[in-house]
Amino acid sequence: MATVIASDHGFYRVLTLNRPQKRNALNDELIAALKVGLNEADQSDNLRAVVIRGSGKDFCSGADLEALQKIAEASYEENLADAQNLADLFAQIRKVKIPVIAAVHGRALAGGCGLATACDLVIATESARFGYPEVRIGFVPAIVTAFLRRNVSEKRAFEMITQGFEFGSKHAFAVGLVNRVVSEETFEEDIYEYVSIYERVSRAAVILSKELLYRMDGMNFDESIKPGVEVNARARMTEDCKHGIAKFLNKSEPLV
Repeated sequence: MATVIASDHGFYRVLTLNRPQKRNALNDELIAALKVGLNEADQSDNLRAVVIRGSGKDFCSGADLEALQKIAEASYEENLADAQNLADLFAQIRKVKIPVIAAVHGRALAGGCGLATACDLVIATESARFGYPEVRIGFVPAIVTAFLRRNVSEKRAFEMITQGFEFGSKHAFAVGLVNRVVSEETFEEDIYEYVSIYERVSRAAVILSKELLYRMDGMNFDESIKPGVEVNARARMTEDCKHGIAKFLNKSEPLV
């Protein structure tokens, strides 16, 4: 059985984590399949967004018992390689040209919460549960911290990773971890409505915007102006921009 199922919905692709009997827990096979799915989506010239979601009752519960046993018995070098494998997945999401959106229902805990956090955007049901509970077993949500720190305030990040509590989607929205909260009853429709925004805006402009936003990480204000200037100039040269300006100048339709 495939651990990740890819399905196209016109302008976007859904990558469904497919280990429902294990609450879609992360293991080597699922991580590898998700990397392949993201790479294939990134190579497409037609897709405008990628949605990651879970099958069954949960989005992703983190590591399963088999993975935890592997961690407990591995050497430092083996654990280092295993941690790097997960880190590479999270980093890959930011390198995919188009937006990667986590659609969360049920539980997104530990590595599963990390996966959602690493995505560009998150839409979640009202009953969804999030959390980084690693400290409860003497572990550290270390890989996700680089992403979490960029999503929420320093004090919120400190609280989340050192107290290990679960929290609901409304709290996640309030602190900036979730972009939109929707009802369970309309989840499917709301996913489409949210993603469909990217069918109505310029694909080229979105790609450049994502590149610019993450390229600015670690730069001070003065340093961040230069890539903004470069991307501005590159955007002007795209066919989308030239076409949009032509339509505006011809008054055939509004600019936005």
